[in-house]
Amino acid sequence: MLGIPDYEFIRGEVPMTKEEIRILSVVKLRLTEDAVVYDIGAGTGSVSVEIALACPKGTVYAVEENPAGIELIKANRDKFKADNIVPVAGLAPDCMEALPVPTHVFIGGSKGRLLEIIEKVLAKNPEARIVVNAVTLETLGKLSEMAERFPACGDMEVTEVMIAKSSLRGRYHFMKGENPVYIAAFGKNH
Repeated sequence: MLGIPDYEFIRGEVPMTKEEIRILSVVKLRLTEDAVVYDIGAGTGSVSVEIALACPKGTVYAVEENPAGIELIKANRDKFKADNIVPVAGLAPDCMEALPVPTHVFIGGSKGRLLEIIEKVLAKNPEARIVVNAVTLETLGKLSEMAERFPACGDMEVTEVMIAKSSLRGRYHFMKGENPVYIAAFGKNH
């Protein structure tokens, strides 16, 4: 079941994909029960946990370069009993070489190496289903570049998501907006 509330995750100073964005991103992956998934820039592991619980016979490789993030991924894996998460310490795409061929890839952070990551994924599996979250204009620009450079990205669908949540101040509820997120999805519809 998708939609674990943000407050349920063990947090730190490591970025985390918010609940509504997680749900949409995981749905866009169109997971199969036995998927082999890379979660690139896994942060706290929130997306990894949602994916692992959605495909219990699959495996999620949670790639994160920040040591604090790796510890949070392990803690959240244990908390949610998502034993099919394998934390991978390193920077993508360098640390992806030894990983098995992915069927699905979620990219929540790329450290400016998005095109290299996409190239490596498509070399391993040209039919992989890929979802990219973009929160910066630089990453948004790379999505256009990807569509030109890689034929597999030709069917890319980009969805802009803007979330606002109520916040109680005194006796009134005000809406507080989050930053917009672009969710790009492409590749084989498994």
